Amino acid sequence: MNNHPSIVLGTWSWGSGFAGGDQVFGNNLGVEELRPVFNEAMANGLNLWDSAVVYGMGASESLLSTFTKTCNRKDVLLSTKFTPQIAGDSDNPVLDMLAGSLERFSTDYIDIYWIHNPADVEKWTPYLIPLVKSGKVRRVGVSNHNLAQIKRAEEILSKEGVHVSAVQNHYSLLYRSSEKAGILDYCKEHNIDFWAYMVLEQGALSGKYDTAHPLPVGSQRGETYNPLLPQIENLVAVMRTIGDKYCITPAQVALAWAMAKGTTPIIGVTKPSQVQDAVRAMQVVLTTDEVKVLEGAAEETGVDTRGSWENPMI
Repeated sequence: MNNHPSIVLGTWSWGSGFAGGDQVFGNNLGVEELRPVFNEAMANGLNLWDSAVVYGMGASESLLSTFTKTCNRKDVLLSTKFTPQIAGDSDNPVLDMLAGSLERFSTDYIDIYWIHNPADVEKWTPYLIPLVKSGKVRRVGVSNHNLAQIKRAEEILSKEGVHVSAVQNHYSLLYRSSEKAGILDYCKEHNIDFWAYMVLEQGALSGKYDTAHPLPVGSQRGETYNPLLPQIENLVAVMRTIGDKYCITPAQVALAWAMAKGTTPIIGVTKPSQVQDAVRAMQVVLTTDEVKVLEGAAEETGVDTRGSWENPMI
């Protein structure tokens, strides 16, 4: 396994603008609110931060960089992404987008750089090779790719001695398609990290929301998940029961489950208390039976939380 914390801290909800925190999550966070979150994470050894140019069109990266610039570069691990849909038409659009990220972070390398989605595996994957060879990128990953696309990316890269070192897909109790498609097994066999995003389904599995207490009305996540709350109530109740045994919340149970499955969950953090919750979740090891009970309750919900941006994995 590559050496990094067992939880990644995501910054999708940091900053505003297109695909930014205000539109997707119904919040608006700035430097003052987020500084204590960053400090709390770093104090607890959670130093792996995930962003993307497309999150608020640079806003998330810029906010995060306000804090990372104050650290020794080697003490922080930066993960960000090339998103094909916003690529320019120069000779090397991937290098151009990376250059913008490097500038925002005031650094000469990114620890892990991702192709955000499989818009065109044949076209975009080869651009990663010179970035690794030049040292601008330490490791590469692919996100939202299915098994065939992951294998094809690895084939393209490995011809030049570069490898897929991580896969980042939507994976939660309610959405296990990457597991069912054999992607988790493939990653284990090839020593590839699997990063699970939306483990909490944007808060729907946090235990904070139910039909009487819906997600923020008017936000995209509210529109997506509020209609599903009646169907997932029993699952959340099961998560709560298992959590009670360990004195943790349903949200922490979701994280502990993802780690029990050998994945690295990404959690969006907007409060220092969420960092503390993550640290506590890392200390809990669920039993095989508890994992089975959770997955059984999840299957019974019958809901499909595949995002509008995602292609089926199976």
